Amino acid sequence: MRARFWGVRGSIAVPGPTTNRYGGNTSCVEIDVEGMDPIIIDAGTGIRRLGKELAGGPFGSGNGTAHLLISHTHWDHIQGLPFFAPLYTRGNRLHVYARRRDTHLRAVFASQTESPYFPVPLDELRADVTFHELGDSQSFAIGPAQVRCTRLNHPWIALAFRIEHGGRSIVYASDTAPFRDILFEHEFIGQPPAPGAPLDPAEAAALSVMRQALVDLCRGADLLIYDTQFTPAEYRQKPHWGHSTPDDAIAIAREAEVGTLALYHHAPQRTDDEQDAILAACRAAVVGTRLRLVAAYEGLEVDLGSEVGR
Repeated sequence: MRARFWGVRGSIAVPGPTTNRYGGNTSCVEIDVEGMDPIIIDAGTGIRRLGKELAGGPFGSGNGTAHLLISHTHWDHIQGLPFFAPLYTRGNRLHVYARRRDTHLRAVFASQTESPYFPVPLDELRADVTFHELGDSQSFAIGPAQVRCTRLNHPWIALAFRIEHGGRSIVYASDTAPFRDILFEHEFIGQPPAPGAPLDPAEAAALSVMRQALVDLCRGADLLIYDTQFTPAEYRQKPHWGHSTPDDAIAIAREAEVGTLALYHHAPQRTDDEQDAILAACRAAVVGTRLRLVAAYEGLEVDLGSEVGR
């Protein structure tokens, strides 16, 4: 079982000389299990390069099947989908799994390719695309792999996914805010609360349940990919954006006794050198523990059958 990172940024793609080492594409991770169809998590701009690679195999002749797990439909997690090459070859099959909102999933994804925004409508794609609507907490199978999900604390609500196969497990938890200052639902947050301000008791209870569900989902995972977009100072300025800090990720990872934590969903303004410094500080903070730390970058492969990437 292997995780391959194709896009690691949050919010917007940021190509340029200061982001070359970690990469500037938005969220996309491939889970590769020998003998199985590819499982892809999120369809940010990183999915374009993945699609080009897949087109060199069975997908190029219309004999490919892929499974796409969408954490949520914010733009940086779906904007690459219309550029996914396998969609334009007849015979390919793509299964898309995402949380149901007020609008049917097909309508959500069709809207991003409506005129005048894109020249090819969803209904004119040559591949067969099937949508699977998920609830906040659900378990299902993709071939021999088992998938579980739970809700995260993010505007319009995101899902975390756990993929298990052959005694190995990967958890993808992006995007989420900490579970202490604000409870996100569907509505827009007009006036963000001050971090540390007292919470409504009902909201505090809901956040506690949500956090425990995430810890349970992460329990004993070999690899946890976690949203660490903000530094603590940035979080205090933008607690209503729905993102966490490395400290939050480390706390969840240690409580759940995770093997390796991958810092992920890097801020668009974060330079490679700044990300290096964050990783070094995080590694210093876990000296003496069993937790291993990496900072996700485009091209990173974490092979759960070896120490590669750790």
